[in-house]
Amino acid sequence: MSVLVLAGFAAAMHVPHLSPAPFWIYWVNSVAYVLASRLAARGFFLGTRERAAGGRIAIYGAGAAGSVLAKALKPGGEYQPIFFVDDNIQLQNTTIGGIKVYAPSMLPELLVRHNVGAILLAMPSLQKQRQREIVERLDSLKLRIKVTPSIADLVKGLARVEEVRQIEIEDLLSRDPVEPDPHLMSACISGKSVMVSGAGGSIGSELCRQILSLKPKRLVLFDISEYALYTVEQELRGWLRSQGRTVDLVPCIGSVLNYEKCRLVLSTFAIDTVYHAAAYKHVPLVEYNPIEGIRNNVFGTLHFAKAAIAAGVQYFVLVSTDKAVRPTNVMGASKRLAELILQGLARNGSQTRLSMVRFGNVLGSSGSVVPHFRQQIQAGGPVTVTHPEITRYFMTIPEAAQLVLQAGAMGKGGDVFVLDMGDPVRIADLAVRMIHLSGREVKTAENPGGTIEIKYVGLRPGEKLYEELLIGTNVTGTDHPLIMRAREAEIEWPFLDLMLKHLDEACNRCDIEAIRAYLVKLVSEYSPPPEISDLVWVERRRTGTASHVDFPFAGTTA
Repeated sequence: MSVLVLAGFAAAMHVPHLSPAPFWIYWVNSVAYVLASRLAARGFFLGTRERAAGGRIAIYGAGAAGSVLAKALKPGGEYQPIFFVDDNIQLQNTTIGGIKVYAPSMLPELLVRHNVGAILLAMPSLQKQRQREIVERLDSLKLRIKVTPSIADLVKGLARVEEVRQIEIEDLLSRDPVEPDPHLMSACISGKSVMVSGAGGSIGSELCRQILSLKPKRLVLFDISEYALYTVEQELRGWLRSQGRTVDLVPCIGSVLNYEKCRLVLSTFAIDTVYHAAAYKHVPLVEYNPIEGIRNNVFGTLHFAKAAIAAGVQYFVLVSTDKAVRPTNVMGASKRLAELILQGLARNGSQTRLSMVRFGNVLGSSGSVVPHFRQQIQAGGPVTVTHPEITRYFMTIPEAAQLVLQAGAMGKGGDVFVLDMGDPVRIADLAVRMIHLSGREVKTAENPGGTIEIKYVGLRPGEKLYEELLIGTNVTGTDHPLIMRAREAEIEWPFLDLMLKHLDEACNRCDIEAIRAYLVKLVSEYSPPPEISDLVWVERRRTGTASHVDFPFAGTTA
């Protein structure tokens, strides 16, 4: 435009002997200047954004997902793909979309050369075992590792390949899912009235989610916590609206200790199936407050199960724990006693099919060590581990709930189902892995430059180094590869019923020593620690305010 203006001005002024050459030279210089300035500005601002975001990344996996991921990330500028890494020899040393593919063995050199701070795993169909192997290989590089959504989410349209996220320890501890048996999943639920106690808890709420997807006629949410009940009800109602479905959702505040309330709810809503997930499960807290733990876990199960029998419920499934096996704490002993109660009632002629499902820790639950470690890492440490050799079994909440639903459908009465939890995990190794996944290093005497320290604080009251899932070796398989049926010692109902009355009286008297003696007699595998940890009992003994009236059977054996 400026060239035309100048040419027109020169013609109007009748400038003599003026050739077109100056105008062409001016036009070429102007175009070159504009292009160069814009390219320079674009490079400056994009470079600033990339540096600010720390977005120089490598992509592990140069297949279809990796190629799509690189193309999708480039325009956004949040991530700048620098190179691919792939185990496929045929892809190595090729170029895909202008990005070169290298062998994994070159990663340490490439990371330093290109100043890459994160790596994206672009293999959504990768099996969990293979994913763990790759992450273990990357572990020593102290990289931030991100992953693309799973192939299942991509196929269902729930996610896009470019929606990457930080890899979490749950990804490495979880297993490749075993397809659920549709018949077992729906047998106790579809078209039936179902009730979940402890519906606001981590396991209870996941049971509710999966139950709703199986189209029950009615779902009764039962919980003593108003806030937990409100939260799960709102979530479930929102899900029903989004799916355009209607299910009779009934939120009930109440305690499983209240027999009449439970019987009234069960009969009024004609409940067919009960999943009993309400329990006190934090080992140290129950050890400090044993009476409340026993009341909720033992007598809550007793009253709730009796109410279910009286109301004509078809299936009653107790969510149990691996801590019930050879327990060393009150929580485990109380859950084992709850199992014995259901077995005793089943053998006493109950028409309700009473069964229990036993499994270990679930990832992400309120009692799990994983969120606790995550908070400590975010705060800069230290990460506290009770003992260098302590191990635990882990399972994801959705997998555990799915297996509970299937196991419950196989119950015939008095069954103890045990879930295959895989291999136990050393908690110290878990802490190290979580620190590395956060892109930080463990601070040790050999590595004083590390950022997060691990401190060993000692076992808590009643805590075991190793958890088990079976009391004996008498175990058989079932129709599901991850569910086993255990045959274990039982107690005849007349004797158990009498002993429970004595235990109840001891709880009413707050007689801690008698309570402990009854637990030892009822749960033969129970090995309590030498010291009593009940906070009230300890304080009254310390201050000398305890009396014979407070502890009428102190020092005696029940």
